[in-house]
Amino acid sequence: MANRRRPGNRGTTYSGGTDSGNPGDVFRVTPRDDWDEGTDEDYTGAPAGYDAGRPYGDPDADYGAGYGAGYEDADYEGAYFDGAGYENADYEGAGYEGAGYGNDDYGTASLGEDDFEDEVPAGKRRKERPSKKRRSVFQKNTGKNTGTRNSFRRKSGNVINVGGDSELRKENLARREKKRTSKVRLIVLLAILLIVIGVVWYVYREIREFRGYKVLHSQDMVLEVNAEYTEFGGNLLKLTQEGVSYINENGDAVWTAGANIKVPICSTCGNYAAVADKGGNSVWIFNTEGQVSDLVMPYKILDIAVASQGAFTVVLESDTTNYVNMYDKNGKAVYEMQTSIDKSGYPLDIAISEDGQKLFTSYFFMEGVKNKNNLAAYNFGEVGQNANADRLVGGFSLEDELVAKVVFLTNDTVAAFSDKGILIYGMKEKPAKQAEIKYETEIRSIFYSSSYIGTIEHPKDASMNSDYLMRVYDFHGNEIIHFSFNMAYENIHAGKDEIILTGGTQCMVITKKGRVKFRYSFDSAVRSMIPTSSANEYVVTFEGKTERIGLRMEDE
Repeated sequence: MANRRRPGNRGTTYSGGTDSGNPGDVFRVTPRDDWDEGTDEDYTGAPAGYDAGRPYGDPDADYGAGYGAGYEDADYEGAYFDGAGYENADYEGAGYEGAGYGNDDYGTASLGEDDFEDEVPAGKRRKERPSKKRRSVFQKNTGKNTGTRNSFRRKSGNVINVGGDSELRKENLARREKKRTSKVRLIVLLAILLIVIGVVWYVYREIREFRGYKVLHSQDMVLEVNAEYTEFGGNLLKLTQEGVSYINENGDAVWTAGANIKVPICSTCGNYAAVADKGGNSVWIFNTEGQVSDLVMPYKILDIAVASQGAFTVVLESDTTNYVNMYDKNGKAVYEMQTSIDKSGYPLDIAISEDGQKLFTSYFFMEGVKNKNNLAAYNFGEVGQNANADRLVGGFSLEDELVAKVVFLTNDTVAAFSDKGILIYGMKEKPAKQAEIKYETEIRSIFYSSSYIGTIEHPKDASMNSDYLMRVYDFHGNEIIHFSFNMAYENIHAGKDEIILTGGTQCMVITKKGRVKFRYSFDSAVRSMIPTSSANEYVVTFEGKTERIGLRMEDE
C-alpha cells in the first residue's frame, strides 16, 4: 500500500529537520495528540529508510533517505523536483530548477495556512483521501524534508527551501526595480550620446570652411550688359527694356514676358514680383508661373511695392498732387490716398507689409530753410478703420535728416535708412520706435534680411590693416558681427543665414555669426551668386554661363 501522511491540524509544523544536505539525514516527527496511530499497513511498501511497521508519529521512527524519487500515490504522483516541476494538478508545470515558478511568480505552489485541513478528532481516521493542496518540499539527493507552510524560495545550489510570501515578494520587487533602473540608465546614456553627437556635428558644421566646389549643372547663356538681375522665388528674375524672364537654378528661362520698359523698376516678395516703367504708366504682376495681370496707371509712376500675396502699392505723381494707391494682384483697386506736395512733401520711398495691410512712407519736406523728413504709417485693417478716414495710425518728423529707403524687415518690423543712421520701428498695429543705430563713419553699403541689418564702412582705425569693416545688428540695435576684410566687392546678397559678397572673379560667403564659410577666386567674372533651396548649393552667374555649384572641402 502506498505511503501516506496523516492529515493534521491547520498550521501543523515539523521539527528536528537539518540542512546538512547529506543523504540519510533524519528528522523526527513530533507526535500530535490529534493524530491517529496508524497500523503497520499504513507504511507497507515505504521507501528505504522508513521504519516499516512503526506507527506514524512514533518518536523513535526514522524517516531518512529514500524518498528523493518522489511520492508515488495519487496525491503526489510524479511530484519531483528534478527541473521539470510538479506534474500533478496542484503543481503542474511549476518547476524550480532555473526556470522559476511556472504560474505567474508563484504558480500554484504556495503553502498558506489554508492549505492544511481542519482538525481531525483524536482517535479518528480520516476516510477520504488527503487534499491535493498539501505541500511537501524535497531536497534533491539528500533524502531530507525541510519545510514550513508558506511559499517557496530558492536557496543555494539545488536546495529548495520554504520561506515567507513577503520575502519572495520583496525579492521580486527588487528584481523588477533593478530591471527598471537598468532601462532608465540605458535611456539616459543613449540620450547623452545623441546630445554629444549633435553638439559635435553642430560645432563641426559651424567651424568648417569650404575650399572648393563641384559643378552640378552648367548652362551657357548670353548676359546682356544692361540687364538687371534680382532674386525671385528662390531663383533669378531678369529685367531688360525688352521684357522680363524667370531664370531657374540651372540657368534656363522658365518663361519670358515681352514688354516695352524704358526704365524698369521691380519689387519682389516671396513668389510675386511687380514690375513697372518708372516715369511711365504700365505695371505688370508676375508669379513663378508667369504673368498674372497688367494695368495702366492714370499718372506717372514714381515707385512700386508688392506684398507676398501679389497685392501692390504704387506711388503716382501729378503736377500738384501725389497718390498712393493699392491694388490686388488682378488689378482691382483696394484703396487710394491723395497727398499734396505743399502739405505732405515729396515721396521718397514706400514699403508694404507682407500681408498687404500696412504701409510705411517717407516724404521729404522743406520748411523755410530747414529740411525735414516725415515718416507716415498707415493701417488698412480694422485698427486703421477706427483711427481716421485716411487710415493714418502714426508718424515721425526728422530734422536735417534724409530717409531715402524704408522697408518692412518682417510683417511687424520696419526699418528707415537715413543719411545719419538706421531707425527701427515695431508695427504690429501702430508704429513704435524700438532701436536706433548711429553711423560712426561714412557708410559704403547697407544690406538687410528678415533677421538682421548690416552696414559696410571704411574703418576709422588704420591699424586694422583692412579696407572694409562689416557690422551686423539685430532688430534691437545690438551688434552681432564685427568683421573686417580686404576683398574688393561690388554686390551683396543678404540671405537669412549668410551674407554673400562678389566682386570681379572673387566671392566670399560669411555666416551671420561672422565666420567665413567659403572664399574663392573663379576663372571668370561673377555677376551674381545666390543660394538655392539645397544646403551648400549656389547659382553663380558668370559673363557667359550660369552654374549650379555644390561646396566641397577641396576642389573636385
